[in-house]
Amino acid sequence: MQAILGVLFHSLGGIAAGSFYMPYNKVKGWAWESYWMVGGLVSWFIVPPIAAWLTIPNSMEIIGTASSSILFFTFLMGLLWGVGGLSYGLGIRYLGMSLGNSVVLGFCAAFGALVPPIYYNLVPTEGKVTFTEMLSSTGGQVVLLGVAVCILGIAICGKAGMLKEKQLSDAEKKKSVAEFNLVKGLLVAILSGILSAFFNFGIESGKPLAEAAVASGHDALFANNVTFVVILWGGLTTNLFWTTMLSVKNKSYNDFKNKHTPITKNILFASFAGLIWFLQFFFYGMGESKLGNGASSWILHMSTIILTANLWGIYRKEWKGVARKTKMTIIAGIVVILLSVVLVGIGNSI
Repeated sequence: MQAILGVLFHSLGGIAAGSFYMPYNKVKGWAWESYWMVGGLVSWFIVPPIAAWLTIPNSMEIIGTASSSILFFTFLMGLLWGVGGLSYGLGIRYLGMSLGNSVVLGFCAAFGALVPPIYYNLVPTEGKVTFTEMLSSTGGQVVLLGVAVCILGIAICGKAGMLKEKQLSDAEKKKSVAEFNLVKGLLVAILSGILSAFFNFGIESGKPLAEAAVASGHDALFANNVTFVVILWGGLTTNLFWTTMLSVKNKSYNDFKNKHTPITKNILFASFAGLIWFLQFFFYGMGESKLGNGASSWILHMSTIILTANLWGIYRKEWKGVARKTKMTIIAGIVVILLSVVLVGIGNSI
């Protein structure tokens, strides 16, 4: 029963993560940095402490009494993840829901599987598998195979993107993805996929915060909400810094007083996107409490996001008008990435 609940919670989190960008498509007349700033403030600054307080009333006390090293490393992981989240938004902006999510999350799954063992090679930790041990074990070799398959899947998706770029006119591409740019999109998507994995490391760094919540008598189901406050404030720091820079550079801060745009509706849609963005972590934390913060949790999360995002891509007709070969290529790439995610999960379980 616990495993079934874990799968359910992770699936809900993945659906939220794969869907959050949709309300941004309803924002009219605003620069990207304007609506991303509003959504970020809601998802990383306002909602996390509210969710923590509602589920763990003494959450701020737990954070205030935690050691500085725990807070520093958890915040740092959030800071690095924040760069991934920032470039994630750009990747979707330039590639669309389908191609963008497939590339970003493929890299995220692969990198998330490789970084911890490489780190433990440099900083030996009792009970943790090193990269050297991975190379000499069956499970480790399956993980590495999964990473190689993932890179193959990403290459296939990239090929589909190149075919799409050749087959459609600029006007046709912009009907589904307003700012389609394959090269720029792939570059930021790769960066995002690598850095987005740091969220998982942040959960590990902040594990003592969750344990303190349980020790103080609270339900383990919501214990990660305390950790999320620190991680997400790290992500907020990165995103707020960058969007503020762009806002000043482009003078897009004028969006918030431009009466020729639906200001109230834009704020509501951006805020709704931010709320959905946060719900992925809320449900991920609940799923992690049932399955543990291992490969199973990460794999379920990544797989559901990829599937959800591609369903939205179909709904938004992002591949409309391309040749059958191109459609089959993107489908093949998605299937290969999902296979790689399964292989990584099997390898880690071994």
